Amino acid sequence: MRDAAVLARDPKVETRPDGTIYISHRQELIDHHGTITERLVHFAGETPDAVFLADRLGEDSDWRRITYAETLEKVRRLGQALLDAGISAERPLAILSGNSIEHALLGLAAMHVGVAYAAISPAYALTGGDYARLRDTVEGVTPGMVYAADAGTFGPAVAAVMPDLPFVTRDGGAGSTPLADLLATEPTDAVDTAYAAVEDDTIAKFLFTSGSTGSPKAVPNTHGMLTSNQAMLRMGYAYFADEPPVILDWSPWHHTAGGNSVFLSVMMNGGTLYIDDGRPTKSEIGKTVRNLRDISPTWYFNVPTGYDALIPFLREDESLRATFFRDLKMLWYAGASLAQHTWDALEDLAVQATGHRILIATGLGATETSPGALYCTWPQDTAGNVGLPVPGVTLKLVPFEGKYDARVKGANVMPGYWRRPDLSQDCFDEEGFYKFGDALKPVDPDDITQGLAFDGRTAENFKLDTGTWVATGALRMKLIEHFGGALRDLAITGADRPYLGALVFPPEPEMAQDDAWRAQIRDGLSRFAAGATGSSNRVLRMLPVEEPLSLETGEMTDKGSVNQRRVLANRAELVEELYRGSDRVIEAERG
Repeated sequence: MRDAAVLARDPKVETRPDGTIYISHRQELIDHHGTITERLVHFAGETPDAVFLADRLGEDSDWRRITYAETLEKVRRLGQALLDAGISAERPLAILSGNSIEHALLGLAAMHVGVAYAAISPAYALTGGDYARLRDTVEGVTPGMVYAADAGTFGPAVAAVMPDLPFVTRDGGAGSTPLADLLATEPTDAVDTAYAAVEDDTIAKFLFTSGSTGSPKAVPNTHGMLTSNQAMLRMGYAYFADEPPVILDWSPWHHTAGGNSVFLSVMMNGGTLYIDDGRPTKSEIGKTVRNLRDISPTWYFNVPTGYDALIPFLREDESLRATFFRDLKMLWYAGASLAQHTWDALEDLAVQATGHRILIATGLGATETSPGALYCTWPQDTAGNVGLPVPGVTLKLVPFEGKYDARVKGANVMPGYWRRPDLSQDCFDEEGFYKFGDALKPVDPDDITQGLAFDGRTAENFKLDTGTWVATGALRMKLIEHFGGALRDLAITGADRPYLGALVFPPEPEMAQDDAWRAQIRDGLSRFAAGATGSSNRVLRMLPVEEPLSLETGEMTDKGSVNQRRVLANRAELVEELYRGSDRVIEAERG
């Protein structure tokens, strides 16, 4: 295993008479006081010429780069412009665009002067129609200004939903103010005064999570939440402090993984973030591969489907493989469970390139927890261990239907949903622990200190019409592993039905009608059903779905995982077809 300084596993475990378990780390959290941009100020002085951010403006463009000193200078100018515009937590800046240097500068400026911004999914503005999800999001935070990359793409949505707000764009297109005008603002002492007034409970940003309802909820991320979580990350993976991270990443900043874990870990440790214009899709993965020919990351983050898309290129191209693994200390996966065949492939490729295994790790977190609450910092041979609580976090495991309901408390946990006291009350228990809605189980039933594994969403389990409980999370993971990459994702059906089925999403939509693929699924389904131990894990039918999972309708959560309940609600007619039967339904052969 390639050496990388990480936190030693040293949990303190307390079990109450009712079976509730409390777990914390014996080490105390290091000092995290200060503001998010305090480290930007620090590195602008200590390493002013170090590159902080780089991006590309087009397919054939070269990297644009900006140093720490240049970033701070522009952040102060934009901070003054936001103060002049009366931006505040009650009327924050809304950023309605993908990752870019401009997005970063505006977000940092808002945080620097303590006025807050709201990172909103660009997809909400690109769906047309009545922009219902964008309207819900905007109504939740009542912004005072909106920024988008270009007026042509985002102008219609802004005109429909936020017609009276100042509209700023990079290109200064029709009906908008060019960002250059804001950058021309001369900073005054007001910027320094506002920066000095920022405290732990000052709201830095708003992120949005839909949960099981599909309705966006604004999560205020305070400076204290974010700085404490970055201290937790630095303790968990101590090499960050000694070796400024170099990261190439595509994960969107309106999600907590990309906007907090990835982006902030770079800035807080004086590293460099190359903004990947690729995506883990068949049509976009080529851009990521192109970028990885330029960049050798020290930490690489992706969702499981992203690794699946990248692995064939790493297998086929020795030069790419060498560049990718040359400086790499850790591969991190999130958003969904990593299939074991994907894990094995990554380890094999690392050994081919370096002669050593690479730490492959994950954890457990949420938008509400900044996000990291549990990290796995020690080497594993198999996927799925989300680790143990980091210093500063206490994990509470409450017995629930044969498993444990996970809850946490710590400085990284939100104070409550913005302007929604009703929802805030429901998401905390009587001791003030935030309820993830996730079930966990010990990796080793005899030794909980070996870490925990995700065991499904507690709200997604259901009963068959026989009264038999079905653990959907565990079953879904087994099915995805069983089919070895032939399925992109799936949703389990069967509530109040006589047997289990699944709506399945192929890697590419057109595969749903491909005879060879359907035969592969039928064979795999038959083998899975034959090996089942009972009705709670015997899936008899599958219905391939051509329309991909939708973030806009809440079928994908903020963590990039499947919202099972929302998928089944949105596609109720497909569930009926699955049980009624049709030419599209794939049925297991019964022996």
